[in-house]
Amino acid sequence: MRRDLSDASDAALVVAIGRYRQDALAEAYRRHAGAVFGLAKRLLRDQARAEEVVQEVFLRLWNDPNRFDPDRGTLRSYLLAHCHGRSVDLIRSDTSRRSREEREAKATAEEGYDVAHEVLDLAVAGHVRDALDGLPDGERRAIELAYFGGRTYREVAEQLGEAEGTVKSRIRAGLRRLRSELVDVGITAGGAT
Repeated sequence: MRRDLSDASDAALVVAIGRYRQDALAEAYRRHAGAVFGLAKRLLRDQARAEEVVQEVFLRLWNDPNRFDPDRGTLRSYLLAHCHGRSVDLIRSDTSRRSREEREAKATAEEGYDVAHEVLDLAVAGHVRDALDGLPDGERRAIELAYFGGRTYREVAEQLGEAEGTVKSRIRAGLRRLRSELVDVGITAGGAT
């Protein structure tokens, strides 16, 4: 059976493919897959994607062999035309996706960068550091461990070797002093005034 297909014309192969003969598709693939792959790879510059295009082109031939008209050209030209179309679709899709991603990245970068806000944040951080440095040592260490170190009251108490109630009292007193210091320099809960 394979013998008669190797000598068959491309038109006869397509007729056999229309009759669901897998060996006919295999013969068409043997004859034309190299050219289809070469075109796809040249256009896409990516072997894996070129292989996917080859698979799609031959799957389309298998699913709809009646679209091939031997009066309009050869099977090879038909397959290459489908390969070219699918490859161009992928290139356009990639270009469109890249453009969209670049626009989104640019918009995000422009929205996210506010010099005035950055300067304000740095100023507030500097005032917070100065206010922390002005606290009594026990209050400052408890606040640093709890808020900047991410520890629980119990963990702070264990690390400092003090009672949990004492640590809570020091943290509350330290936070009151911090708030007072920051209000004195013009910083409220919402930022600078």
